[in-house]
Amino acid sequence: MTHSRLFMLTAMLSIPCVAQPAPQILDVQGGKIRVVTVATGLIHPFSLAFLPDGRSLLVTEKNGRLRMIRDGVLDPNPVWTSPTSAAADGDALHFVALHPQFARNSLVYVSYPKLGDRGSTLAVARGRLENGKLTGVQEIFVADAWETGGNLAGRIFFGPDASLYVTIGDRDRLCCNGGEDTSLRMKAQRLDNHVGKTLRLRDDGGVPPDNPFVGRAGAKPEIFTYGHRNGYGLAIHPETGALWQAEIGPLGGDEVNILQPGHNGWPLVSMGRNYTGSLVSDESFARAGMDNARMFWVPSISPSSMLFYTGDKFPRWKNSLFVGSLTQQQLIRVSFNQPSQAEKREGLLVTLRERIRDVQQSPDGFIYVATERASGGGAADGTVLRIEPAE
Repeated sequence: MTHSRLFMLTAMLSIPCVAQPAPQILDVQGGKIRVVTVATGLIHPFSLAFLPDGRSLLVTEKNGRLRMIRDGVLDPNPVWTSPTSAAADGDALHFVALHPQFARNSLVYVSYPKLGDRGSTLAVARGRLENGKLTGVQEIFVADAWETGGNLAGRIFFGPDASLYVTIGDRDRLCCNGGEDTSLRMKAQRLDNHVGKTLRLRDDGGVPPDNPFVGRAGAKPEIFTYGHRNGYGLAIHPETGALWQAEIGPLGGDEVNILQPGHNGWPLVSMGRNYTGSLVSDESFARAGMDNARMFWVPSISPSSMLFYTGDKFPRWKNSLFVGSLTQQQLIRVSFNQPSQAEKREGLLVTLRERIRDVQQSPDGFIYVATERASGGGAADGTVLRIEPAE
């Protein structure tokens, strides 16, 4: 063996093995849970999606990289990289979802900001996962939500009918300039654009013929519901089959809504306040022809994600709703039909002091969360955690 090869081998063998933090045992109502670190060193992990085998997990990083965790090991090489530059704010990739027939067609969907002469909007693309790489990626939908600032949201979610639901933020910039001009947020009330809407698409990006505004003059046919602020969570209720959505309000007024085709809300009805302290709406609780939120939070929790648990690892949590919180840095469990009250809310993972970006159920019934530090920036301080029963 040559000296150079001997040196390289010695150097490789001397690289320290970085061990994951030891599991933590945390108290919850009625028992204990074990929190296991699956992966570290992620840059703002935004979204999780399990492959059907349960051994592989896709993770989006906000800076534009789609990553793979396989058998508990994070692949150092990205599966795919967003065509959008991360720029100064590091915003280049949002959510990931698998086609309902992924086992047959290997299709993976991603959402990300798209830049242009009119500012930015949200794009959805799809490609095939082959040999650990996303190939043949093509944009299938670009939202008519062009603005120079404000939130894009971009949650993508397949419903039971194989329709692709996409959330578009209201692009509200009031948080940045402190003004009271509501003209931009009122675009969420107009049907001639995609701002502040939840859309329903075919799996190829086309329009389902039974969408509520198909054939209506001046209305975008992709719109499923309108009058939303920033929708980050979508989930199907396991008993009713209804589509629920979690969305971030301004100062308070974060909501969970049950979506009905063609229904409306923000900002005509809101429990929140503008960033200057004034009320968003003088009809906070109800308005003729509009649905009340199923639940709301004041002060804000900034809901980032949601999940109805349907597995068998946590029998007491069956059909509970889990909502990830950014500002309160916890995973909130909502249990329904309690003997003493209609619903009960419990904060989980509070002692970790990390923002919960996404929550997903693995095929074998465990709960996984993506977390990040509140410090922001491009630090690789994001993690993926697995929640297990401790008993």
